Amino acid sequence: MYFDSLSAALSMDGHGPYVWSAYAICLVVVALILLAPRRRRRNILRRLSAEQKRQQHGQIPGNEGK
Repeated sequence: MYFDSLSAALSMDGHGPYVWSAYAICLVVVALILLAPRRRRRNILRRLSAEQKRQQHGQIPGNEGK
């Protein structure tokens, strides 16, 4: 192995805070990239459903096809 102990791996000869913060930022960015489309899709579907309900309730009964 490259490091003798876990603390040596975490400190990385003084470069640990930079390296691990870079990994953390990268992980957050990748997670946001993966989750953003799901959230956007859910919001769009929610808005479409609400608009569809508004349109259905706004129609006069018996006058749907005109």
